[in-house]
Amino acid sequence: MSQPVKATRTQRNRSNSSDGGESAGSRRAAAQRLTMRRKLAAAAMELFATQGYEATTVDEIAARAGVARRTFFRHFRSKEEAIFPDHDDTLVRAAAVLDAAPPHENPLDTVCRGIKEVMRMYAASPAVSVERYRLTREVPALREREIASVARYERLFTRYLLGHFDEGAHHDGDDDPLLAEVAASAVVTAHNHVLRRWLRARGEGDVEAQLDHAFAIVRETFGTGIGAGRPTPGRPAASVSPAGEEEDVVVMVARTDAPLNEVMRTIERALKR
Repeated sequence: MSQPVKATRTQRNRSNSSDGGESAGSRRAAAQRLTMRRKLAAAAMELFATQGYEATTVDEIAARAGVARRTFFRHFRSKEEAIFPDHDDTLVRAAAVLDAAPPHENPLDTVCRGIKEVMRMYAASPAVSVERYRLTREVPALREREIASVARYERLFTRYLLGHFDEGAHHDGDDDPLLAEVAASAVVTAHNHVLRRWLRARGEGDVEAQLDHAFAIVRETFGTGIGAGRPTPGRPAASVSPAGEEEDVVVMVARTDAPLNEVMRTIERALKR
């Protein structure tokens, strides 16, 4: 088993203030920013649904939202980015869950709690999420944008899990770094499986209960070894690679309709080879 890395508290690049607090003015500005992003996103989705993605221009989206073109580009770089207004803020919230993890919590449990922030983002507006899912299935550019967003979450969770092991001490018989990367992918896969099923059901059902069941399968498959090297109180926490640093990524390809337990068994068999 690898030894914990001696390091200071996890640091990540994010929009909140460095001292961990935010002024009332900063909170108001963030709320106003998110409100405008959601307003632009709603306008974009209406136009994409009524006149098609290709036929819709940024100028039309801005006009529908009642703002100038330059306002649109202060919030989004492109029209395909406009229908995902909450991902940046959700990524920050997920990272905050990881930073505030209790000392004795299994890091895989922490990651499962972190990705719940993503599910709550979708569940907060079921009708919007269902329509967005329809659009992403029909428009390749939107689908690519969604895939890029999912990859950001997976990198965040992979870095967190890898931060609990000394990758430099990797040796024969010590597969913790590999297990950490594949476990992060499994958490994201479980989340996406449940999310797609919920969206196909038009946002009906207790999606959080379904997610808890999926995470129980992930924990049963991967949870035994993850976190065994986590430091005890009084010992330094493990470090996490800087947000901009490139990481190798373990990728698994599965049918979207494959049962989750089958996906987990496939990953488990691959690890044992």
